[in-house]
Amino acid sequence: MAAELPPRFTELKRAIAATNPNFEQDLTKAWNEVLTELDKVTKVIAKEGSAYIPQVAFADLGKLNEAQIANIKRKGAVVIKDVVDDEQARAWKSSLEEFIKANPQSEGGFPEDNKQFFHLYWTKAQLQARAHPNMLAASTWLNSLYHTTTEQKLDGVDLATPLSYADRFRIRQPGVEWARHPPHIDGGGIERWEDGNFRACFADILSGKWSKHDPYALEPRLEARTSLYRRPNQSSVFRTFQGWLAISKTGPHQGTLKVFPDVLLSNAYIILRPFFRPLVPADSKGILDPKNWEFDMSTPEFPGIFVRKNGFAGPHPTNELHPHLLLDATMTSVPEVNPGDTVFWHCDVIHSVEQEHTGSEDSAVMYIPAVPLTPANARYVDRQKDDFLKGAPPPDFPVATTGIGLVGLGTPEDLEEPIGRKAMGLPVSVA
Repeated sequence: MAAELPPRFTELKRAIAATNPNFEQDLTKAWNEVLTELDKVTKVIAKEGSAYIPQVAFADLGKLNEAQIANIKRKGAVVIKDVVDDEQARAWKSSLEEFIKANPQSEGGFPEDNKQFFHLYWTKAQLQARAHPNMLAASTWLNSLYHTTTEQKLDGVDLATPLSYADRFRIRQPGVEWARHPPHIDGGGIERWEDGNFRACFADILSGKWSKHDPYALEPRLEARTSLYRRPNQSSVFRTFQGWLAISKTGPHQGTLKVFPDVLLSNAYIILRPFFRPLVPADSKGILDPKNWEFDMSTPEFPGIFVRKNGFAGPHPTNELHPHLLLDATMTSVPEVNPGDTVFWHCDVIHSVEQEHTGSEDSAVMYIPAVPLTPANARYVDRQKDDFLKGAPPPDFPVATTGIGLVGLGTPEDLEEPIGRKAMGLPVSVA
């Protein structure tokens, strides 16, 4: 049984409620509306499956109409095809495989006895993929889906300037089960409620106006503290979209990504959930009926947030704690992709990795998110650059010797394009 959250979180709920004299009434109305809408939308998601997730060719990004863009924004996930040539993507995979063979002593990754998810950040292939002009152009387009809510100029913010965030890669083999990535949301857990700036991202939800919530409003994201407890592997930068570049062919049932493809509804439900409790057991037939839920602020619990060493984990939605999401039916595998295709999902989207890989070939991707220029992101990239030059893990990842002393690490000279060097915080020209 998970440890209870500290009593101070009851006070946090009360402090949030104190901002609105009609808090209980407004949230109860919003909760019932969200549950009604979820009942409709989850049925559609379950019926359509992977076809529900938008797909677009990289060459067509600038040609999409308002309806197509609105569809991508609502679902919070998109497959962008043909960002990189197949041949180049496959060559990067071969390069990573050669690096692994040359460095059997490299630390980090899992499974321990047969590593397929690698805690490596600075291989030549990873550097070049992040710096590829098309990858950065796709990132810029994704960044542009966000918008300011005032006419005031935001100092140090430029959505048209992409930054490079170093992450890891996987080369997953068929037949090996993974249970390490159940449904979850990255980029902050209890911080969504605890940090005032992060909470401001969800102000409309917490005022009862959930349908007005805009997951793409820029200003509140800029100062949101997503990593109050400095747990490793918690991104401290503002990623508009998380993402990966396929370097092999992969699809449903082959160890691919799954998402809950409605960022508006999932945000509303996750944020409201701590203020309501069920009146019937979790396995009851009536658990989905709004009449069997009531407003409650008597406990410190934030369902999906769990006590962990050095802080708190989550949000981790589960069937028991978040029954209206119908996760077994709605966590949707992304469509089949080829080498050079990319998959991106909004930073608030619930996502997971398929537990089974029943295909016949490796399922390989490099994790490359979309990151815009902001003052906080620029500061992170400057520290990341220093770690790159030392061969050490980036600031958001566990401190270890991973990378130091390995054979064939990438160098600044491997980045030739000015846009890629700028994204890494390096001098634009090669010395």
